[in-house]
Amino acid sequence: MKDIMGMMGKLKDMQSKMQNMQAEIAELEAEGVSGGGLVKVRLAGKGEMLGLTVDPSLLKEDEAEILEDLILAAHNDAKGKLDEAIQKKTEEMTAGLPIPPGMKLPF
Repeated sequence: MKDIMGMMGKLKDMQSKMQNMQAEIAELEAEGVSGGGLVKVRLAGKGEMLGLTVDPSLLKEDEAEILEDLILAAHNDAKGKLDEAIQKKTEEMTAGLPIPPGMKLPF
């Protein structure tokens, strides 16, 4: 019975830590850049786009496809940085916990 109570306490602590981590993740921001800084995308922690900056030199009719590719590249750069930051926060929070390898957090 003592082990169950201890486990319940650890679960409550874990739940509290997860809620704090989710709040921290929501506050994260990442900027992705492509085209040598011609296109920039800012993402929030949950992945929503906060901003898009396009250098005016790219706003030419015959270069629309290039611009589209640069926007996608900048978005993917920002998303990768965001995923990295989330992974780092998750590792910090779960340090020392017996979590099976390959288990992804937050759920």
